Amino acid sequence: MNLMDIHLEVFEGPLDLLLYLIKKNNIDIYDIPISDITKEYLEYLSVMRDLNLDVAGDFLVMASTLMQIKTKMLLPKKLDENEENIDPREDLRKMLEEYQKYKAASKMLLEQFNKHKDVFYRGSPVFSIEDKHIDVEMVYLLDAVKRAFERIVGKTEIEGEDVPIESRIEKILTVLKEKKWILIDDIFKEETKKRGIVTCFLAVLELVKQNRISVSQDDLFGEVRIYLIEE
Repeated sequence: MNLMDIHLEVFEGPLDLLLYLIKKNNIDIYDIPISDITKEYLEYLSVMRDLNLDVAGDFLVMASTLMQIKTKMLLPKKLDENEENIDPREDLRKMLEEYQKYKAASKMLLEQFNKHKDVFYRGSPVFSIEDKHIDVEMVYLLDAVKRAFERIVGKTEIEGEDVPIESRIEKILTVLKEKKWILIDDIFKEETKKRGIVTCFLAVLELVKQNRISVSQDDLFGEVRIYLIEE
């Protein structure tokens, strides 16, 4: 599999990523530390590029917007016509608030759809163990990749042959045949090169696509587990 052929929409948009970072770091939306959030936002864009994911223009525009806000925060504060301070983060806060409402409404509609979609089936629907877990968003997989990248920082990496994705697929399936489940971080544990980490990530996506594994969490921000789907 050619890494250049992988294109994936990771988030619904840049606001989706920003909201994730705000919740992850338990940040007050009314007092966003713009310098810190900008730094982490750019780090995630870097990980997405390393994974060769298709980064939409909207993400780059948001990166530019965050940099502008960061610059304005360093300048002398401006006053409005009522001689009150103008917070450069105000427009961003309003966008995030509106997006939160949209996300909440969207989640409610999806839950209602999933709850009633089988209502016309004959008999009661049967749920597997995996159905008791919440779906994992791509950002949690990126978190694991980011941690793996940070672990090998400073290590000398010699450019060599491509790592066959088939070898990592076989590795994951072999471990899952011996265990009930494995943590997403365990997949990257033995990798010492960025190329190997990227290939493991692609192997996970390919196995999910083939419906051979499921990726789930017990709760929001909880550990990400990988289960083998029995044939």
